[in-house]
Amino acid sequence: MPHVVVKLYPGRSDQQKQALAQAITKAVMSTLGSGGESVSVGIEDVEPKDWASRVYEPDIVDKPETIFKQPGYDPR
Repeated sequence: MPHVVVKLYPGRSDQQKQALAQAITKAVMSTLGSGGESVSVGIEDVEPKDWASRVYEPDIVDKPETIFKQPGYDPR
């Protein structure tokens, strides 16, 4: 039951978010062999001023064992 959470800056349309969710679902299905019914995708808007405290620190810095693609930035 893969569940993927995407956090990004606001400004993308619902159409863009839907397209992203569909692309992620297809990637999960082909990579992991999961059926589409078992995949869920959540997309959360995070304001730039909150990025370091709500995403970078808790999800990237504090959980290095879960990061399989490092970001090329450091907002601190």
